Amino acid sequence: MSDMGRWLLILGAIIFITGLVFVVGGRLFPWLGHLPGDIHYEGKNTRVFILITTMILISIVGSIVLNVLIRLFRR
Repeated sequence: MSDMGRWLLILGAIIFITGLVFVVGGRLFPWLGHLPGDIHYEGKNTRVFILITTMILISIVGSIVLNVLIRLFRR
């Protein structure tokens, strides 16, 4: 298998897993988006959600996962 084919398969798997997390994640992690530090504002005609803590948590988990994947494929 060529290098480009391998990268396309990896990219497809990442896109599939990301989509699966978005579909199933709301049911598995109902607390996500309601963490301390997440800002919710509801006015008369507006809703604003600033998910600071949730984004930091997702960034940390994503960095760890990518770091592990890079170390696995570097061999």
